[in-house]
Amino acid sequence: MADTLLEVDGIETCYGLSQVLFGLSLSIRPGEMVSLMGRNGMGKTTTIRSIMGLTPARAGSIRFAGAEVRQLPSYRIAKLGVGLVPEGRQIFPNLTVRENLVAAAADRFSSPNPWTLAAIYVMFPRLAERAANMGNQLSGGEQQMLAIGRALMTNPKLLILDEATEGLAPLIREEIWHCLSLLKSRGQSILVVDKNVDHLARICDRHFIIERGKTMWSGTSDQLMAEPDLQHKYLGI
Repeated sequence: MADTLLEVDGIETCYGLSQVLFGLSLSIRPGEMVSLMGRNGMGKTTTIRSIMGLTPARAGSIRFAGAEVRQLPSYRIAKLGVGLVPEGRQIFPNLTVRENLVAAAADRFSSPNPWTLAAIYVMFPRLAERAANMGNQLSGGEQQMLAIGRALMTNPKLLILDEATEGLAPLIREEIWHCLSLLKSRGQSILVVDKNVDHLARICDRHFIIERGKTMWSGTSDQLMAEPDLQHKYLGI
């Protein structure tokens, strides 16, 4: 599809002899915000790891910006314009906030309004206040802001967030959702994994629900909210 930024088609991914993804498919158009939902252990993080080349899919196709990337190493996928905010944040604990942000900074595509250190500090004033603090001196919420800021500093075509608000205090969660809304308004393409269906339905364009490594449902926010049984069937505990 010419108008598709990311096209994942029928991928299969394993950890050793244990297969996790069984022909999973999803897609993201430029400027679109898409969610990936499902219960714990259903393959959401493995899907993201497959897209990033961290756990390569053994079959299927992953096309990004028109190029097949399934067999590329993760650093080359990142250079093509995919920014990852991983589960658990994984910031550099022994670097300062500023150093974390500039460590991977790049503008490979000559963005008309690129992300800079100053722009990140405007979006997340707490990071400006803590610029000289080490990564391991930050709260969980501040670390998540830093992880998002670090990914944005690569000026990605696609931003991927795995468990965007997991384990965060309610006020911090609201700040993260507000940040994602602002990014969407800027035209940033986003793939987000989270458990908050109400927030996802409010700001995402489309949704993919997976169950045991397969795409079981996809549709718009209106379609998602019009089918309450979906949440009970695929997302409930």
